[in-house]
Amino acid sequence: MGKESEDLEKNSFSEYTHLRNTSIKTLSWKDITVTVNDRHDGSPKEILSSISGIASGGDMVAIMGPSGSGKTTLLNVLAHREASLNANVQKSINLNGSETSLDAFRKTSAFVEQEDALIGSLTVYETLNFAARLSLPGGVSKAERMATITSLVGALGLTEQKNTLIGTPIRKGLSGGQKRRVSVAAHLITSPKILFLDEPTSGLDSTASFEVMKFVKGIAKDYNIIVIASIHQPSTATFELFDSLLLLSGGKTVYNGPIARMVDYFASLGHAIPLYTNPAEYVIQLVNTDFSYGQTSALEVLSELQSSWSASVQASEVQNAIATSQASQDGIPEHISDESSNRFLTPVTLIHRSFIKSYRDIVAYGIRIAMYLGLAIMMGTVWLRLEPTQANIGAFINAIFFGGAFMSFMAVAYIPAFLEDLQIFTRERANGLYGPTAFMVANFIIGIPYLFVIAVLFSIVAYWLSNFRSTGEGFWVWVIWLFLDLLAAESLVVLLSSLVPIFVVALAATAFANGLWMSVNGFMVQPEALNVFWRYVFHPIDYQAYVFRGMMVNEFGGRNYSCGSDCRCIYPSALEDQCLIDGNAVLHNYGYKTGDVGKYVGYMLVITLGYRLLGWLVLFLRKH
Repeated sequence: MGKESEDLEKNSFSEYTHLRNTSIKTLSWKDITVTVNDRHDGSPKEILSSISGIASGGDMVAIMGPSGSGKTTLLNVLAHREASLNANVQKSINLNGSETSLDAFRKTSAFVEQEDALIGSLTVYETLNFAARLSLPGGVSKAERMATITSLVGALGLTEQKNTLIGTPIRKGLSGGQKRRVSVAAHLITSPKILFLDEPTSGLDSTASFEVMKFVKGIAKDYNIIVIASIHQPSTATFELFDSLLLLSGGKTVYNGPIARMVDYFASLGHAIPLYTNPAEYVIQLVNTDFSYGQTSALEVLSELQSSWSASVQASEVQNAIATSQASQDGIPEHISDESSNRFLTPVTLIHRSFIKSYRDIVAYGIRIAMYLGLAIMMGTVWLRLEPTQANIGAFINAIFFGGAFMSFMAVAYIPAFLEDLQIFTRERANGLYGPTAFMVANFIIGIPYLFVIAVLFSIVAYWLSNFRSTGEGFWVWVIWLFLDLLAAESLVVLLSSLVPIFVVALAATAFANGLWMSVNGFMVQPEALNVFWRYVFHPIDYQAYVFRGMMVNEFGGRNYSCGSDCRCIYPSALEDQCLIDGNAVLHNYGYKTGDVGKYVGYMLVITLGYRLLGWLVLFLRKH
């Protein structure tokens, strides 16, 4: 971008800074130590050891180190996130020299994940609009929000692409560098004063990396934002954009100070950086012992560098700066704690966003609709135009079982779409935007119309082709049972995928659960014949059992079947003298009653609600 266009973008971006103008002069951390138990012998193992540092407004700090050095752990601790599973964390982190609450910290900071938390089926403008609606304080007007978005789009240099989709695996969208800038901008929407970046240049070429970090540096300098980024082997141009470096190795500090003084510091220790060498690559190689192959020289060099830093003048300067900051005790303005987005409207915003995603992204529901229609055609042509005779009663029962059980079984196709939504939720929740209640409510509501459409389309094909009870009432009752079936099945998917958010495991668990429900729903073995364990433990909570009962009552509760030319009826009934079988006789054989339908519906609703509540509980208890 030229100088003139950059000035224009900066001017437009400044339009929204009045929305939040909180002053954060310093972010300091002292003696951060993270310890975990060793997997083999259970002994304590330090991931980080007494890490201290300070950053001032407008500073851009790079956290670097070889793999396993603890840079991601440090970034998580600084951002008040979980450092590591079952880790013991000792920390002292202050804003303007004072400790602050987690809630207030989150309202003045933002965390950009290594992977872009973007919905590919939204445009750039829509992405920023929903980010603003979820995060801006409730008192911000729509006009202010629109001005903020327009300003950010201009600052991004993406005015011409504002209506371009982010991009999905089947629809091309923005480039990698443009996506990363949108991801950063979505977090800048609330004008945070501290921005954490986890590997912001990961997966980008050197040009795109420089473009992204130059944009971030400009914003940081112009609006006094503290930027702390973990970064891996940046190019020389990208590295020189940072103001200071915190270099880690083996969980300990090797260097912590200005980039401009780094070359002289290492030269003073006998490790001069050669000319025409990327200084970032040189210092990483210097402290990397992964490929020393048991040689003691590399370990000795690292130990020397770590001890040299501890005894250095620069380390004392860092400690003095932290002490000076803490002595000031400026704290942060109290009004930050009072700023909050409109939580009441959050589910509405999520529903709106999910609706756009669902109809644009054919993977979410489009493919499922096509799949269910294919299943309906297969079922309708296999059970094609069955005549209402006793010879076909078994076929009708089989069709009822197949229609209900396999519709619910194929809900496994929803797992990928839900896991994608869950990933977005996890990241947005970690940034304090909303909790599991809003997520679960929105997820449930957005699925209702699509599942009803699936139930109707499937029934239009399968119900009439199979020649079930030919009345409008019979058709719509069948539709309602399929709809309830899909609601329960999708709720089961939500529960199991929330419990184990790994595709293969969630798929296996859902398939197993549906196989269990098929086995004990009353079709394979009639309820009265089930052994005590399955009958009283699993059959009462089997949603497929109530769907099967409801569909059986719908078909046989109001229809008669011919006994054939010899009038030998296999089900005795009051119509036997007319050479007919009263369908109620079939129900009686299964122990079903026509008057219990309302109760079955109630059980279905309770089971569906139970799955959703359990899914909510799983997300509520899980720490992020």
